[in-house]
Amino acid sequence: MTGKCLHQIFAEHARSQPGRIAVSAPDGEISYGELDERAERLVPRLRARGVGPGVLVGLCADRSVEMIVGLLGILKAGGAYVPIDPTYPAKRIEYLLDDSGVSTVVAVSRVADALSGRPVQVLWIDRDDPAPGAGLGGPEVGDRDLAYVIYTSGSTGAPKGVLVEHRNAVRLFERTGQWFGFDENDVVTLFHSVSFDFSVWEIWSALLYGGRLVVVPAQVARSPEAFRELLLDEGVTVLAQTPSAFRHLAAADARRDEPSPFRLRRVVFGGERLDVEVLKPWIDRYGDEKPELINMYGITETTVHVTYRRILGDDLEHPETSPIGVPIPDLGLHLLDADGRRVPDGVAAELYVSGEGLARGYLGRPRLTAERFAESADGTRLYRTGDLAVRLPGGEHAYIGRADDQIKVRGFRVEPREIEVCLLGEPGVAGAVVAARDYGEGDVRLLAFVVPAPGTEPDADLTRRLTARAAEELPVHARPSQYHIVAEIPMTVQGKADRGALVDQAKRPAAESTQSVPPIRVVQRIAANVLDREEVPPDADLFDLGATSLALTRIIAQVNEHYGLALTGGELEEASVQSLASCVGERLNA
Repeated sequence: MTGKCLHQIFAEHARSQPGRIAVSAPDGEISYGELDERAERLVPRLRARGVGPGVLVGLCADRSVEMIVGLLGILKAGGAYVPIDPTYPAKRIEYLLDDSGVSTVVAVSRVADALSGRPVQVLWIDRDDPAPGAGLGGPEVGDRDLAYVIYTSGSTGAPKGVLVEHRNAVRLFERTGQWFGFDENDVVTLFHSVSFDFSVWEIWSALLYGGRLVVVPAQVARSPEAFRELLLDEGVTVLAQTPSAFRHLAAADARRDEPSPFRLRRVVFGGERLDVEVLKPWIDRYGDEKPELINMYGITETTVHVTYRRILGDDLEHPETSPIGVPIPDLGLHLLDADGRRVPDGVAAELYVSGEGLARGYLGRPRLTAERFAESADGTRLYRTGDLAVRLPGGEHAYIGRADDQIKVRGFRVEPREIEVCLLGEPGVAGAVVAARDYGEGDVRLLAFVVPAPGTEPDADLTRRLTARAAEELPVHARPSQYHIVAEIPMTVQGKADRGALVDQAKRPAAESTQSVPPIRVVQRIAANVLDREEVPPDADLFDLGATSLALTRIIAQVNEHYGLALTGGELEEASVQSLASCVGERLNA
């Protein structure tokens, strides 16, 4: 594959096996031959609008076959796609369009409202309009041309676009082939938004090898129960998940009396720290051979993945370690102290990455690019991750956490991960997140948010046991001052634990008893709590109010917990308080 672009490798499969199904999506299926042909039809229309190598093109589409058609069409025309999620708030879409400077957006008419009034040309994928100058050629696309620009947020402030070239992505699959062996028999889910770089791994681990990509409907992605059914119905063989999302899937599966006949051969974790204890129920049920469980640390700026580590049952004996393993062969890991000096094995330090996976830099931010993509004393280009890691005896690595996750409490530096591992060691605890709350005037206290294991009744005794455990294992300054038992840990749109949302939730006074309150009021209060809004109109679309798919999942989970139900979200006619309350009423009166 060396020297080729993503779409060129795809086209080879389209020529050799045109009848094989390439994509299954909510709007139907499409073969490799037809997908290639439809994408090709976009090329003259895009080139007539000046698209070629180095030109950025917006991609605004829902989860559909057309989304993949549009993505491939942009690449074939020589452009680089900039994902613009149509479910984003209007201000976020405006920011992405302004910051990227795209003049053309490839979109489907179903999301027209998201682009209404925007100063861009829109090329509709599902309207096959003839384009002036159709048939125009264009310059040859090379592997050093841009493939995509994905925006990522962080501690630096405003979201920034990461410039990734074709060669960065192609070598990711070349260099990991020894571990994965993707082929035409694989069925891979596209679970994540194309605005999240995990989607790059999902899309191309199918389309670069003649496999089938299953685009997960938005409603199914929000329901672990429904997603489990999809994995079975579609015969999925390769699954990519954040650990937080997988925990929900595993819990849904554990509610079944018998193990499920999955065809999974590999589950790949990424996007956030993996706590191996989260996998214990799954490994107890399925073992660690089929599917294989693989943890891959990575960052958008290093092209999705940096390391590889097979997770085995033996790892459960070391819950304090989050193993990330060894670097992909063409990458290097460098653990450097504050003065840029290498640290010995066993010493935690900031992680820098070198090698062929490093992106070109940040769009329109030369100063930030120079700061984060720096050169070492010997001229090696390094990306500064902002993550802490440690090299273990034998050459493998373990992830510690963000360098800026450290908390200072009464002069002591505290790593939340140490406390979380302590709490996870208590029987009956499935998840734990520790965050800091500043009460003012330097009074910083630690709050612990704990998720009970399935089947465990949360009670005051759990808090007592956790307090005793912390007193036994942690110094005084590292002990939580409060424990909050929660139904689940909220996640950001990238699938990471949302500590800010947890602290905000802790600041609100407990609601009064709702046993005699009508369902619509209970659901309304839960929705307002999750969305952090003073009030949620009953008939308003929750997504219009800023809800993400994960937020809706949290709302449904809390409603289920309150009423003892098992709603999945598939029952909803629309994503509103009124619709959810109606479902609750029907179940209670059944």
